[in-house]
Amino acid sequence: MPRRPPKKPDPALDLSTHLLALADLPTPLDPDTLFPRAAPVELEVGSGKGLFLSTACTARPDRNFLGAEIAGGYARLCAAKLARLQAVNARIIHGDATYLVRSMLPDACLAGIHVYFPDPWWKARHRKRRVLSEIFLQHAGRVLPAAGQLHVWTDVEEYFNESMELARATGLFGAPREEQPSAAEHDLDYHTHFERRTRLAGAPVWRAVLERNDRAAVCERVEPSAHPDSFGPGSASEK
Repeated sequence: MPRRPPKKPDPALDLSTHLLALADLPTPLDPDTLFPRAAPVELEVGSGKGLFLSTACTARPDRNFLGAEIAGGYARLCAAKLARLQAVNARIIHGDATYLVRSMLPDACLAGIHVYFPDPWWKARHRKRRVLSEIFLQHAGRVLPAAGQLHVWTDVEEYFNESMELARATGLFGAPREEQPSAAEHDLDYHTHFERRTRLAGAPVWRAVLERNDRAAVCERVEPSAHPDSFGPGSASEK
């Protein structure tokens, strides 16, 4: 389903601390350098309207949260939410999260990765654009240390099953464990706006958390050889 155009942030709001451009960041990128204080870093792939990023950074002040969003309007919307919260432990990158993971992040630098409701790219010729591809999952295993966690939620059963099989095939993750949703009494109790819409409609959601095992990664960071957009719109989500 196409996204609605996001509302423009208040032009008086300073987004410079919270909004980062992928093209302006160094390679390799140590995510710890993006925050004023050291803490385990978790990455959200495709932050959409920023509900998870803004609530997670408030609920877990002991963690740093980094989002990546390819749509500029939504990246600015996320940054505006973080700026209003004056969040010291959250940043949003405008750019392709798949490129970030494959070509910029060093080994074992993240404590967790969150992929919520990624675009299913229904047409067969577009399947290569899915975030949860074989190569992305290999690099997810590379940037997560032992006991790091990959969280996957989707409302598409076929995509979920395919992703779990691809993750198993990497040999880098334990068996998926079902992740239970929290009780929702108001809008902020949902992980994302898309989860809210899906649950209120009574539609099923498939959720799993996969824990990184202690096997050595099977791939190395891919040295950048082209513009950051060269991998395509792989970080788009339905949020």
